[in-house]
Amino acid sequence: MLKPIALLLITFLGGYLAASQAQTSNAMIISPLPGQWEFKAAEEEGWLPAAVPGSVHTDLLANGLIEDPFYRLNERQVQWIDKKNWIYRCNFQLDSALLSKERISLEFQGLDTYADVYLNGRPILLADNFFRRWETDIKPHLRADSNELYILFHSPTQLGQEKLEAHGYGLPAINDQSENGAMGDKKVSVFVRKPGYHFGWDWGPRLVTSGIWRPILVKAWDEARLTDAYFHQQSVSAEQARLEAQLEIEAERPMAASLAVFWGDSLLARQEVALQAGRQQFSLALTLDEPQLWWTKELGEPFLYQLSAVLESGGQPISAIEHRIGLRSIRVVQEPDSQGSSFYVELNSKPVFSKGANYIPNDVFLNRVGPDWYREIIQAAADANMNMLRVWGGGIYEDKLFYDLCDELGILVWQDFMFACSMYPGDAPFIESVKQEAIDNIKRLRNHASIALWCGNNEIDIAWAHYKETSGWGWKQRYTMAQRATIWADYERVFHQLLPDMVAAYHPGAFYWPSSPFASPGTHATNNSTTGDTHYWGVWHAEHPFRDFRKNVSRFVSEYGFQSFPEFQSVQQYTLPEDHDIESEVMASHQRSGIGNLRIRSYMKDWYKLPPRFDHFLYVGQLLQAEAIKMAIEAHLTAKPYCMGTLYWQLNDCWPVASWSGIDYYRRWKAMHYFVKKAYQRETVVFIDQKDLLDLYVVSGRPEAFMARLTLELMDFDGNTRWFYAQDARLSPDSALLSVRFPLSQFRVFGDKNQAVLRARLYDQNGLLHENLYYFTEPKQLKLPPQPAISAIVEAQEDGSYLLRLSTDALAKNVFLQFEKAEGFFEDNYFDLLPGQETRLRFTPKNPIAELLSADDLSILHLATTMRRQ
Repeated sequence: MLKPIALLLITFLGGYLAASQAQTSNAMIISPLPGQWEFKAAEEEGWLPAAVPGSVHTDLLANGLIEDPFYRLNERQVQWIDKKNWIYRCNFQLDSALLSKERISLEFQGLDTYADVYLNGRPILLADNFFRRWETDIKPHLRADSNELYILFHSPTQLGQEKLEAHGYGLPAINDQSENGAMGDKKVSVFVRKPGYHFGWDWGPRLVTSGIWRPILVKAWDEARLTDAYFHQQSVSAEQARLEAQLEIEAERPMAASLAVFWGDSLLARQEVALQAGRQQFSLALTLDEPQLWWTKELGEPFLYQLSAVLESGGQPISAIEHRIGLRSIRVVQEPDSQGSSFYVELNSKPVFSKGANYIPNDVFLNRVGPDWYREIIQAAADANMNMLRVWGGGIYEDKLFYDLCDELGILVWQDFMFACSMYPGDAPFIESVKQEAIDNIKRLRNHASIALWCGNNEIDIAWAHYKETSGWGWKQRYTMAQRATIWADYERVFHQLLPDMVAAYHPGAFYWPSSPFASPGTHATNNSTTGDTHYWGVWHAEHPFRDFRKNVSRFVSEYGFQSFPEFQSVQQYTLPEDHDIESEVMASHQRSGIGNLRIRSYMKDWYKLPPRFDHFLYVGQLLQAEAIKMAIEAHLTAKPYCMGTLYWQLNDCWPVASWSGIDYYRRWKAMHYFVKKAYQRETVVFIDQKDLLDLYVVSGRPEAFMARLTLELMDFDGNTRWFYAQDARLSPDSALLSVRFPLSQFRVFGDKNQAVLRARLYDQNGLLHENLYYFTEPKQLKLPPQPAISAIVEAQEDGSYLLRLSTDALAKNVFLQFEKAEGFFEDNYFDLLPGQETRLRFTPKNPIAELLSADDLSILHLATTMRRQ
């Protein structure tokens, strides 16, 4: 999961340091722990090969002892795993260069979760928090020849049950699928510091893991080492950036040393220091004149500076830490106005309309998520024109590569602390564990330019609703008044005292938001809130019609969504043909919102004709989801600057499932992600129909004003133009302009509304910026041409991709393309192919193809096909 780590930490610092290093023997060494791993259940005898990083489940799977938990109903067969204790061991030998060092430690970057660690039979660590890094001294226990590292992982569910019983009563944990885990009503997830989604969610399975989920590093040094480097940005503007390099050092004894900070090979600051034994901190002032600022891509370039802090002894570097930072000023603006109070991100004094999605872990088994997977998912977010991702609080503090990619691509991160949809205990050990978890992760992530804000938790404030007896999710009414007082006091201790204090101490100047959604102290967010952020779930959970997205627009909509199934190709990977019914046991098991499959069908009836074929039903379900989320996004965009953020639920999946995601577990884009890509463009034209009126908005995300040309064309489904309109518009920076309003009645004279489409196009001096289509009725009422003659030309390109040229003699609505012989990526899909024009797009195969693809290999599905009687 992590980038390869150089054996000598300081080799990345360029020619000067590399040359200096060659002359010194006391440079710090960091190396992955060598050796082969084995594992077994604690009460069993035989050892089996194991992978590190890894998990018990994936090791059992690799050894053929369990079936794929994601396939059909296999999840049910592996619930015994989390009830056992497991042991991992590794024999390793360190080379003489390492053994000669004065200090040697092991850093465990991720232990899942309750782990007793022994080295050569001696206890060296007791770990109890999935989210922390642990470092321990091993020099006194090392042998010159062979060493054994032995780790006992206690059952997280059995320990959780002990903590639950000690607490005296359970706490709300509505997504803990304890019944699926054969634990009855014993919801133990809140008592262990482990990802909530491992215990199940309404889009995820219950697979409670154990194991070594991130690498183990050997660290060896003499004299002293740098343990942390924080480049605190005190003030940043286009004229000057003032930073303070806060450097933490651990020294073995009093000594004279030198600290230096480099940008590449350029020395920015140097300071002589007198070190004392133990840990200490020093600060170096840095100034960069006329800096290149970090921006989201709509506003500019996400420029990154490579800064290195170096500790020198006797004129030679002995330890170094490197970070890529983006120079930017960032704040969340909350200012009273005539309608309440604003809530938006301001970047380098520019307001940002946040466009993006909520992000969950990419897999239940995190060791399987490698660099290519991260790059594919984060690039997909960037390709869909997103500028923000919310790292949701029921998952994990993400891998460094996740934040590196967001830094590189100009994507802001709304970072939750790892608490979601539950109440938590407040005993002293729990509070101390959370404190150290917060310190660890704030320090780990604070240098990333992408971190926009820290949020205490997901949906707990609104669920408990302390300040209004009749509000909330019915949680507090289950408890006595004394219990309620204790539970709420524990909540305030964590989310209104501890976490904001930790952010203030370790990431000064960063914005902290206690919960999402949240309105203001002493109140709770509602769909009508005019402050803070909201989660609107009237569509879906309350069965509101899609048009209610337009009625429930707040200052920042940080959650909303609608479900769909994966495409048929994906469903085939975890089912058998006899499962291909949305009410089958397997399809129901891969749907964790109990209402889900039938709710999709219920909404579908309002919008589409129900297809009789299973694969067509999946396809139409994706169109339903895409249209819903497009409508929501457009409602939020056209409401700016009142609304300044839209983050739908959710970007991705952690297993193959029907869910709210726009990209399924196999990384195939659903229709929604293609629709979002267009809706999130920097400039868009948006139709809003309301009763008898049709409004046309032009939305701009540019930081400057510009002139645009808007055209409207009413066409029938054979491509004949019935009406045309054009006008010029001057767009203000980052604005939504109601450009034109028509009475819907004026279009009646042009023919049957069920056979007409209104096309809006927006141009600037360089050409077409955006195109949008408006149909006068729901898709089920449209009189679509049943068999449009679609022509396809497929041309191989030198880079291995293919250019597709498509045309039709009549409307082909929601064209879905697929090559039967090749898995790959279409740059557009599920689009409306209009007559009288050629649509060009590229297909990029995932892997090299032995035979060239042709039009004969192309499968084309469109909406009219699903309406035919089979």
